[in-house]
Amino acid sequence: MHLFIEQFLNGIAMGSIYALVTLGLALVYGVMRILHVAHAAVYTVGAYIGLLVFHITGSLLLAFMCSMVFCSILGVAIERFIYFPLLKYPPFIPLIGSIAAMLAMEELCRLVAGPYILTFEAKLPFPAIHLGAITISQTLMAVYCITAAVLVFLWYLTAHTELGLAMRATSQDLAMADAMGINTHFIVSITFVIGSAIAAIAGILVGIYYNEVYPTMGAVPAYKTLALIVVGGMGSVPGAVIASLLLGVAETLLIGYANIPLPRDALAFIAMIAVLMWRPEGLMGSK
Repeated sequence: MHLFIEQFLNGIAMGSIYALVTLGLALVYGVMRILHVAHAAVYTVGAYIGLLVFHITGSLLLAFMCSMVFCSILGVAIERFIYFPLLKYPPFIPLIGSIAAMLAMEELCRLVAGPYILTFEAKLPFPAIHLGAITISQTLMAVYCITAAVLVFLWYLTAHTELGLAMRATSQDLAMADAMGINTHFIVSITFVIGSAIAAIAGILVGIYYNEVYPTMGAVPAYKTLALIVVGGMGSVPGAVIASLLLGVAETLLIGYANIPLPRDALAFIAMIAVLMWRPEGLMGSK
């Protein structure tokens, strides 16, 4: 039972990290109907920027802030210079552009920082909690608290602010929102800013969680997050969060605890196939 609880807590942490990576993808798809595969490369760049700033300053707070600002600018640049000129073409054209951007940014990271794994040895300023024989480490507490804070921020922004109302209107019908006087181009840019900043947070957390940063660290998340937004419901932020948490717990318990002989990364795609067969609109999607 002790091992089960520990694995369950690790699964919640892994699912929280998946949720942070998937949120930006779900937000962008909800507004632009574009599969933003390059989001995974933004997450990788965020980890590198955070590591660089931390090595220079020794401050994790500055590392998070600088990484979020840099990735926000990078996200807007991707939207303006890659996606916007391709919107007049069929949807698979922006997807190809997104994959090309992801590969280019991965190679740029390799050229600048080298092909080797870099360690990210940092202690997050969160207390460890002891519950009998169960210990929740500082890193796990940091993942829980930061993910919860991001989710509360997004909920408040979308449900209780005029900007959130404009984002929801743009997501439902971009052309109609534009006709009603909403600056949809600004809303799209804000969406990329928020999603890319969250990706930066996720990149740093993953770097600290695994104590490693490397150029292709976004390769598997790029495709796994696509599966997660399908499972959660295309463009549904709550669905993406629920699917991410379920996947994190399932991976940890089925692979780490029950020792089921399956590759860990295969579960997301098995779940995607099952959902497409059973409920094509996803867990929280609309028909």
